[in-house]
Amino acid sequence: MNPWYERVPAPALLADIVLVVHGLIVLFVLGGLLLTLIGGWRGWHWVHNSTFRLTQLAVVTVVLVQSLRGRYCPLTYWEVDLRRAAGQDGFDVSFIEYWVSNLIYYDAPAWVFTLGYTLFFLLLLLSWYWLPPRILQRWKSLQLGNKP
Repeated sequence: MNPWYERVPAPALLADIVLVVHGLIVLFVLGGLLLTLIGGWRGWHWVHNSTFRLTQLAVVTVVLVQSLRGRYCPLTYWEVDLRRAAGQDGFDVSFIEYWVSNLIYYDAPAWVFTLGYTLFFLLLLLSWYWLPPRILQRWKSLQLGNKP
């Protein structure tokens, strides 16, 4: 009997990897904002980390712009293309795909997702006002003529 990895077509395995990465990015964005807000309230210094905050903003911006254009996240298209290359369709899914899909995909009209992405983006921008990243703190300091 062949091991499992010899029975799974390479595109199907890659599609599962894309799906898991997609789920981790969703967790990073949602959990990151939640922890940023909690951390701001608790006085945690890491919530001002510019790299973390800029990465989060970039990801949410891409998703929002795609949604406003009537398109899905690029990872969704990549995964679908890989599944098609593996000969998979609707119900022919792997264990990983089934569980991660149930966590991040919901059956709702497109406008619901666009509204949700927009509200989340606005909340993310408000977090930049309430808890500015260090890069904004430095910029404000320079604007006021102070040394960083």
